[in-house]
Amino acid sequence: MTNKHLKRTGTDQKGQVVVITGAGAGVGRATVREFARTGARIGLLDRDQPRLEQAAGEVRSLGGEAVICKTDVAEATQVEAAAAHVEAAFGPIDIWINNAMATIYSPFQEIAADDYKRATEVTYLGAVYGTMAALRRMKPRNYGIIIQVGSALAYRAIPLQSPYCGAKFAIRGFTDAVRSELLHDRSRIRLTMVQMPALNTPQFEWGKNRMPMRPQPVPPIFEPEMAAKAIFWASRHKRREVYVGWPTVKAIWANKFIPGLIDRYLARTGYEGQQSEQPADTAAPDNLWQPVAGDFAAHGRFDRRARPGTLQLWASLYREPIALGLLVTGLWTFKRLRGRHEKMLTQLH
Repeated sequence: MTNKHLKRTGTDQKGQVVVITGAGAGVGRATVREFARTGARIGLLDRDQPRLEQAAGEVRSLGGEAVICKTDVAEATQVEAAAAHVEAAFGPIDIWINNAMATIYSPFQEIAADDYKRATEVTYLGAVYGTMAALRRMKPRNYGIIIQVGSALAYRAIPLQSPYCGAKFAIRGFTDAVRSELLHDRSRIRLTMVQMPALNTPQFEWGKNRMPMRPQPVPPIFEPEMAAKAIFWASRHKRREVYVGWPTVKAIWANKFIPGLIDRYLARTGYEGQQSEQPADTAAPDNLWQPVAGDFAAHGRFDRRARPGTLQLWASLYREPIALGLLVTGLWTFKRLRGRHEKMLTQLH
């Protein structure tokens, strides 16, 4: 590892080389902006050329550098070629973020086998291929950070999104296995998974839908910038997983104790909760096999309902100093109370 690389991955992180899949829209686009503000050099991977060019323009306007890689992450050769292209342009990759995804809103038995395979290849194998390409470059120099963009649905599946839920479960299992292998090898490469709540992104505009109404995220809904901040934070701190939002925490922990009750609860509420009051447009294009043209960026159509953040995320990200502060406060309070008690006993005697 060169001195230049050591400097870039230390406290001075300006100029880090970051790869983001699904960079054209949604969480990926918000994350691109978050890293661009630090002067990062970003490899943008996405299938849509116009959106890649728009994202690259944003990176440069925010003070970073960008290289465009039109990539279908379901194709391992394309992911490998993109990684090579980024390193040829910017040098060693410091951070690789697997974010690209595809989903289908439909009862399981109504999904065609080819569509199910495609959604799984994009969401799950896309993360596998991205991790492969990253490790192929990071292992020889024994440094790097790989971040998997996960979901509360990686722990607690819901009806009508079986391909997506299955893929997120698979990413979690795959990531845990690879992390253990890296620990066995005493590698300095770090794997982190960031588990997301419902987010206001364009996936609800272009996900393949077989339901009678337009899909929506299950409330409460959060803005993608909150997700981007969590991903950025995870790239700077050693954390095995990051839970984003109280709904994520509640879903994960509740499923540990009462999974059967949650099954029944979702059977009653999961269909209605994922459908808006607007009828679906059966002629609307979807992005399962091809990107959907249009002026899509980070946000979806739920800005009026989406929350910008949550106190839980702040508490989760800074739990160590918060815990230390509570401990110090507790000790100080105990000392004061003990002093008063001893003073009272002295006065009595």
